Amino acid sequence: MPASEGTEPQMNFGNRHEPLTVAIIEDQRDIRAGLQMLINGSPGFCCVGAYGSMEESLRALTVEVPKIALVDIGLPGMSGTQGIPLLRERYPNTTFLILSVYKDDQRIFEALCAGASGYLLKKTPPAKLLESLHEAADGGAPMSPEIARRVVALFQKLRPPASAEHDLTPHEVRLLQLLAEGYSCRMAAKKLDVTINTIRFHMKSIYEKLHVHSRSEAVAKGLRNQIVR
Repeated sequence: MPASEGTEPQMNFGNRHEPLTVAIIEDQRDIRAGLQMLINGSPGFCCVGAYGSMEESLRALTVEVPKIALVDIGLPGMSGTQGIPLLRERYPNTTFLILSVYKDDQRIFEALCAGASGYLLKKTPPAKLLESLHEAADGGAPMSPEIARRVVALFQKLRPPASAEHDLTPHEVRLLQLLAEGYSCRMAAKKLDVTINTIRFHMKSIYEKLHVHSRSEAVAKGLRNQIVR
């Protein structure tokens, strides 16, 4: 758990022009305080809000909208997966990462379908957590190894619909495949030798053709419909 491993070496992300802003939605006070201390004590990061429930975050998360929100699933009242769609609608530029003890297929699937861009277990070491925040900010989809294996196994079990029409171009399929393999948009641009604006153009087209609204939803639908593997 991030709050308990104070001897873990800090990673310096101070090369960003501005601190990476993070909000925390976690009901356990000690964990919430530990995460807040870790983020505020790490160069290149700033915690702009720490909330004990989804309802509290919906009321208070207005002063400074974070780049990343770390969200627990098992919250009192509204769960993390119930609240993420509401927050995404209000703050479309915020990336949502699950930080949970749960690792069952049902909760993982619900979290990704709700719009979470990554899924980390609470036992994630502090340095790895900071690295994952940085990765998510750059367009990646960080997952704990156990979660990534379950996601792959989960989608391998799903049968595609009888007709998987998608009309993606070969370039769009290649980009979606890279995203499914864990590439961020910037990494994909470098791999494909194109600009980040070209990647964004193709991403917009992929979203429209697959009728999705986020990178994680596009990858999930691509895997489910066997567009990518």
